[in-house]
Amino acid sequence: MSDLANYVAHRRVVLDLLASAIRRQPEGGYAREDLIHTLIMPMRTDSTEVLLDNCNLWLVDERLAFHDYLASDKTLSSIPVTSSQSTKEPDLFALNVFDNPILVSEGTSLPLASIVVVEIKRPMRNNARFGEADDPIEQAIGYLDRIREGGVRTATGRPIPRSEDIPGFCYVVCDITPTVEKRCKFHDLTRTSDGMGYFAYKASYRAYIEVISFDRLVNLAKQRNKAFFDKLGLPTR
Repeated sequence: MSDLANYVAHRRVVLDLLASAIRRQPEGGYAREDLIHTLIMPMRTDSTEVLLDNCNLWLVDERLAFHDYLASDKTLSSIPVTSSQSTKEPDLFALNVFDNPILVSEGTSLPLASIVVVEIKRPMRNNARFGEADDPIEQAIGYLDRIREGGVRTATGRPIPRSEDIPGFCYVVCDITPTVEKRCKFHDLTRTSDGMGYFAYKASYRAYIEVISFDRLVNLAKQRNKAFFDKLGLPTR
């Protein structure tokens, strides 16, 4: 019970730090991507180097805690689970291999997997435009395509058959500035009811895409954890 209470309190502190990081600084600017990135996961590391207790991927999606392999801010060619020669660097890349009864059969087929790409931008960044170099949505989709084309393998080195059909999940964490909003509309994404995000399933890429503003990221994380915070008497302001 004490360990659980400490973990919940840790989440409360992380949320407070994130909420502070996305505010405008005294000099008038905003926090750099690396500061917010580090709150989610330490940079230049992967799951073989960082304990899960040091990662806060639950801020983006609780399911990211159940990953088989995770790499942060490394080139795809340096990630053991892919043979891609690309030097593009996704902010976060996760490969989930789910339990499947076929694992205990005599067949050679492996279970399905999902690829999760998270792209993080500086708060209030307003320079998104056409092209993968400047469009965060195109960047996330581009990483997904290169991972699929690179011959993805499991963390134990087993090839995943029909890797081009692996379902993908692309998360873009950024403020919905005017240029980002234009890119969301260009990609035909649907606006969330609170107006702080966009989402869509892109059948041509077999991928679910979600653009999450920093305020929405904090709000949703608070809502998911509110019951735990209330039990410990921690405020959810």
